[in-house]
Amino acid sequence: MNILNYRKRLIESQIKKKMSYSGGIIIEGAKWVGKSTTAGIFSNTFIKLQDPLIKKQYQILATISKDEVLKGEKPILFDEWQEVPEIWDFIRLDIDDNNYKGAYLLTGSTKKQNIKTSHTGTGRINSIYMRPMSLYESGESNGLISLKELFSKPKVIPVMSDITIDDISHYICRGGWPGSLDLSKDMQLEVPKDLLESIIRRDIDEVDGIVKDKEKLKKIVKSYARNISTLAANSTIYKDQTYDVIVNPKTFDTYMNSLKKLFIIEDVLPWSQNIRSSARLRKGSKRQFVDPSIAVAALGLSPDKLKKDFETFGFLFESIATRDIRVYAEEIEGTVYYYNDTTGLEIDLIVELNDGRWGGIEVKLGENEADKASANLIKLANISTVKPSFLMILTNTQMAYQRSDGVYVIPLGCLKP
Repeated sequence: MNILNYRKRLIESQIKKKMSYSGGIIIEGAKWVGKSTTAGIFSNTFIKLQDPLIKKQYQILATISKDEVLKGEKPILFDEWQEVPEIWDFIRLDIDDNNYKGAYLLTGSTKKQNIKTSHTGTGRINSIYMRPMSLYESGESNGLISLKELFSKPKVIPVMSDITIDDISHYICRGGWPGSLDLSKDMQLEVPKDLLESIIRRDIDEVDGIVKDKEKLKKIVKSYARNISTLAANSTIYKDQTYDVIVNPKTFDTYMNSLKKLFIIEDVLPWSQNIRSSARLRKGSKRQFVDPSIAVAALGLSPDKLKKDFETFGFLFESIATRDIRVYAEEIEGTVYYYNDTTGLEIDLIVELNDGRWGGIEVKLGENEADKASANLIKLANISTVKPSFLMILTNTQMAYQRSDGVYVIPLGCLKP
């Protein structure tokens, strides 16, 4: 499938790997992250079930003939497969009957547990989660420093990032939506607004069949945005949004769960490494959207407004850093957490690989708090039973280097997996 102006995605390597041993794969993630476009590269037959006419056609075929539904040159891509849920069981049976590998691709913008199927597909249909584009994928990060290589204790040679404060404020507001990258800078900023409006006006009802009060939902999303990159409890977010529109707790939970099912909310979970300390670990979630531009759209911000409010800027910089580190960590079979204990020691991000190695990251927009951030990282390293592979202050400054205490200072604009 030839796609004009397609930018290579890191997730392609995972798709290739899973197709080599899975009968089918399902690519899940929020709307507009590029699932269909990337999956289309790996398919010979592309069925767009979000098209009302095609959806109706396949709903009818699903009642008549499995063979007609699965007709076409493989690999077959069923885009937004949940529109015709029977497809899941048809594919699972076909994989069983023919021992297929890499025969089917599915994409979905809704978590599968909400769709009724007869079989789980375990071992036959494996899932991949796709996030918005990182700065490396969109071409803004020069990728001179590899996250993977940091786990091997390399010597960081000073290199420079080209991303200025003006640039990063724009990238935060623009987001990592691939469809926006070839638009003018002004039009790029409209895409997250349209995405959020689409979610609120239509998708949020379709995800569970419950019609929701759109004004209440807007209040909840706005409150969540105000608490981004914090450990705010649900009760805090709930109280924050109750102005002139009252939302009862049960409705609040329903709306929050719907946003999670649409892959819009993606909180950071606490790290549970063994620590030599009497301090108790905090267990709440750190609040994040899948992309910082959703918070920007909810709060009505712009690059200029962001530069006039450095406290909010800092929280949103942590959000874009979290998005990118998650994309890079996924590529090297790592998971991203945060650390916070009752002594007040807090580390913004922990990257842990599946072999137990880990690295600690403090996210700072500038270097004015570098000494404090470094001290916190070293303190965590000293109380951990497993020593870190690296400690990093992730910034938007220009130069990457290693401090005399061994902590790296690395601009987001220099990172890659």
